[in-house]
Amino acid sequence: MGFAPFEWMIAVRYLRARRSSGFVSVIAGFSFLGIMLGVATLIVVMSVMNGFHKDLLDKIVGINGHIFLQAVDTPLTDYDNVARRVANVPGVDMAVPMIEGSAFASSNYAQSGSGVLVRGIKEADLDRLPSIAAHVRSGTLTAFDKAGGVAIGQRLADNLNLRVGDKIKLITGNGAQTPFGVVPRVKSYTVDAIFQIGMAEFDGIFVYMPLPSAQAFFNEDGQASVIEVFLHDPERIDSVRDAIQAAVVRPVMMTDWRERNRTFFDALNVERNVMFVILTLIVLVAALNIISGLIMLVKDKSHDIAILRTMGATRGAVMRIFLITGASIGVAGTFAGFLLGLVVADNVEPIRQFLNRLLHANFFPAELYFLSQLPSVVDPRDVASVVGMTLVLSVLATLYPSWRAAKLDPVEALRYE
Repeated sequence: MGFAPFEWMIAVRYLRARRSSGFVSVIAGFSFLGIMLGVATLIVVMSVMNGFHKDLLDKIVGINGHIFLQAVDTPLTDYDNVARRVANVPGVDMAVPMIEGSAFASSNYAQSGSGVLVRGIKEADLDRLPSIAAHVRSGTLTAFDKAGGVAIGQRLADNLNLRVGDKIKLITGNGAQTPFGVVPRVKSYTVDAIFQIGMAEFDGIFVYMPLPSAQAFFNEDGQASVIEVFLHDPERIDSVRDAIQAAVVRPVMMTDWRERNRTFFDALNVERNVMFVILTLIVLVAALNIISGLIMLVKDKSHDIAILRTMGATRGAVMRIFLITGASIGVAGTFAGFLLGLVVADNVEPIRQFLNRLLHANFFPAELYFLSQLPSVVDPRDVASVVGMTLVLSVLATLYPSWRAAKLDPVEALRYE
């Protein structure tokens, strides 16, 4: 049966603050605040965790490729032919041959240097990497092959006090063979471009140079160390692995971004799930407050319940009155938390910047969290699960107190009146 109008009227009256039941109203207020803050916190935290996952996936996978082909048995001297065949596989956006090697970078404008990852790449391929070409902050990648310079990250440029046109010195142990052993190679390159990906770790270690220059620098003339394959959909690697393997037509070792970053993303997913469980306890505590508040309300209103029963109200009517009372707190708190959570999740970065200025602190240091901004992506499925879970807990919290109210014996309640 539906809820009768008089049941709504009595339930609303019980929610109002009365002198005789002021403490009950205080508990109801705290329950409302607890549910509101719990729902809002869950939505914000889940949105930030989604933002972390998306941004890190876009940046880590976007700059490193999705599948990596490395030579086995013989050097990868036919990298152009292999890259051309792989690029023709359905689902592959591009295949980029590269030279990768570690080096030590320094400059005349800084007292210390840092380790870097040098990547040799063709100008045509570099222009097709959106994570680099679309994020050049100063300088240009035009005539990158002919200029013979390098492109470095903004964080590395800041650490070495470099600007476009300055010289960066690179040192590698893969130098020339001499009778006395391998001599480290030291060479200076002009900084032609400075890019900023937005991920502090990458902005501080990557150095891009023309492929022929990298081959000469690392003493690997005529070969590539890896072919990075970029897919249209990085989540569907398994559907194209066999086709890529068939197109290579030579022994290669094939790895993908999931294998290289599995531990990192697994840890991120575990942290997301644990945070959801922990923050759900806030909602659970608020639901327990609804139980305690309704039990006290039933005790306080036992005389009123007895009178309602003697006037003809059924046990079901009494139970529905207290169901409305408790559920109203839960529904109102959930709706308020839903709105608050969406507002905060959509403005989490401006809020962070405001708190940094207000408290003169840095609540999201880029060197610790990899990203230069606090990301947030609202997932409708997460929001729906949070709202649905909270509504269910709120309704379940009202069942026992409502049942106790319905079981109240009017004779016992009015015995000493």
